[in-house]
Amino acid sequence: MVTPPSDAPLRIVYFGTPTFAVPTLAALLKSRHSVVALVSQPDRPRGRGHHVAATPTKELAVLCGVPVLQPTKLRDEAFLGSIAALRADLGVVAAYGRILPDALLGIPRLGMINVHASLLPAYRGAAPIHRAVIAGETVTGVTIMRVVSELDAGPMIARATVPIGPDDTSVEVEAQLAERGAALLLDVVEQFAKGEVVETPQDHTQATHAQKILKTEGPIDWSLPAIRIHNLVRGLQPWPLASTTIGGTRCLIQRTTVAGEATEAPAGTIVRAEGETLTVATGDGVIQILQLQPEGRRLMTAREFLSGHKTTPGTRLPS
Repeated sequence: MVTPPSDAPLRIVYFGTPTFAVPTLAALLKSRHSVVALVSQPDRPRGRGHHVAATPTKELAVLCGVPVLQPTKLRDEAFLGSIAALRADLGVVAAYGRILPDALLGIPRLGMINVHASLLPAYRGAAPIHRAVIAGETVTGVTIMRVVSELDAGPMIARATVPIGPDDTSVEVEAQLAERGAALLLDVVEQFAKGEVVETPQDHTQATHAQKILKTEGPIDWSLPAIRIHNLVRGLQPWPLASTTIGGTRCLIQRTTVAGEATEAPAGTIVRAEGETLTVATGDGVIQILQLQPEGRRLMTAREFLSGHKTTPGTRLPS
């Protein structure tokens, strides 16, 4: 293969699927470089009607006339041949959702890089944003790293920090990281074009794992401290959402705050239920529920919920 002249625009094949990957794709499409194809996971049913819908990245790619590949098997010879035929200089990955095999990593001339939503080596794995919020982190970030066989273990090329506010949800943090990652990625692509990339190995002894979020994590254990429950509510968005049962109705809890009051009530006891105040005792302190969604109903404020659901102080909520 002929090596292009220094600082020439790069041919990029982009691997990404969900909303998080859209800002980086959009930034590349507006840059001087060429996105020669998008590789996305297959379209799947979405929403209440379970209608098959295009992935968020595919929607943008089709709009911009970018070829889209959606393989079911990444080791398929026909797919690998299609990638090789693109003559890509660089592969860029952002939340593609599957581990890329070595046979694929070696195809682009300059290899592949990944936009990872954490400050590596912390929070390697499937759910770095959610796990950081659930853990109560006040700072997270994005790392551009080289993709290697071991999950999120490649050398780092660039990092940027993003603060996590005390009431920020995973959805809000993800939106910030997606935009910050897009800008950082463009800087790194320019470094590749100019042959100025510097790669720094990760300290593997400091690595932590961000395991996939499970539906079983949703039900609230009221014996936990109030701050841990608050962080869980923030971190389990947009799915599966924290939940509890109030008056026989399963409710998804979407906004809370740690209330500044003391109580001797057992964990899970409704302390106050009047006006716009709905508070529950926890294992350490009191938490106030601000927004909740009864199953099968719309999202409500605490006032709206209390006006239509008889809720008595002293009632114990199941853990």
